[in-house]
Amino acid sequence: MTHMHITAWVVGLILLLVSYAMYKNGNKSGKMLHMILRLVYLLIIITGFLLFINNTGVYTNSAGILGEVIVKIIAGIWVIGAMEMVLIRASKVKPTKSAWIQLIIAFLIVLILGFGRLPFGVQFMG
Repeated sequence: MTHMHITAWVVGLILLLVSYAMYKNGNKSGKMLHMILRLVYLLIIITGFLLFINNTGVYTNSAGILGEVIVKIIAGIWVIGAMEMVLIRASKVKPTKSAWIQLIIAFLIVLILGFGRLPFGVQFMG
């Protein structure tokens, strides 16, 4: 399930970048990719929820781990919201700098917690 979740995130980030580029170039196909990205958001949320449910035993052993998981869930939702803000602002030809900054900060929090701190998943930094 971890690999499916990471794959969904990678696909989501690729769709974000391609859709953003299309919006910036005035291409109408960006709207279609934006809709597909919204479906990928659902896949990300479902796989994240399943990861949470499947690893509940790990969380109950330590209150600190449960707190970090809750922060990671909130940051993950923040990432999805920031991705959506970037594309909506790009589609309306508004400045996207603040949305990109939010996206980068939230994404770094998710990466640090997911790969570096929590006891399950892929451990690149541990």
